[in-house]
This record gives sequence, C-alpha cells and structure tokens, in this order.
Amino acid sequence: MGDGAEALRKLSADIAKAAATTEARAQVVVRKTAYDIERTAKNLVPVDTGNLKGSIGHSDARSVGRSGTLAIEIGPTANYGVFVEQGTSRMAPQPFMGPAADTHEPAFTQAMQQLGLEGLNG
Repeated sequence: MGDGAEALRKLSADIAKAAATTEARAQVVVRKTAYDIERTAKNLVPVDTGNLKGSIGHSDARSVGRSGTLAIEIGPTANYGVFVEQGTSRMAPQPFMGPAADTHEPAFTQAMQQLGLEGLNG
C-alpha cells in the first residue's frame, strides 16, 4: 500500500511541474499570437489619416478568475474602429481584425495542442 501512495505523490508532483511549465510556455504562445495579429491587422486596415492603424494594439497578458484563463485584448482604441470593421448603413464593412485573427488561428491552435501533448507526455 505504501508504494501506491508514493506513486500517487510522484504523479501529483509531475502534474504540478508540467502545469507550471506548460502555463509559462502558453503565455509565450499567446503573446506571440497577439503581436502577430496586431501586425497583420495594421497591414490590412484601410488608411486615411493613419489614426486607426496607429491605435491598433494589445493589452498585457493577464489571468482571468481562478481558472487560470489567460487573456489578451487585441484591437483598435479609435472609437470608430468597429464601424470600419463591421460597416454601417452608409458604409460597407472593411474588416481587418477578423481576417487578422483568422490568419493566425491555425498556428495558435497547433501550438496550444502541442503544448498540451507535451504536458501529458512529460
């Protein structure tokens, strides 16, 4: 019976170690993806004065709630950015944020899946 308890303690320690390593690496993936989306959006956004393009950025990574969910907000701070992205009754949409996110979603998903597999396989 002692061997089982020892194995369980080792498994618990291994899981905790993998979680810490995976979390740090996940933060790197999330930050890199945020920079990539920001760069692509700046290349796609229509430019008149340059204000909208200059306002595209992202927040610092932060954990949300007790679940350890990592979040970064990416987008323009110019108040009319949503109207350019989605259009209005008088203006056709000129999407730049959605396509930028779509461009980088496959690489992000693949990187996160790889992290999960590495965490499970030690």
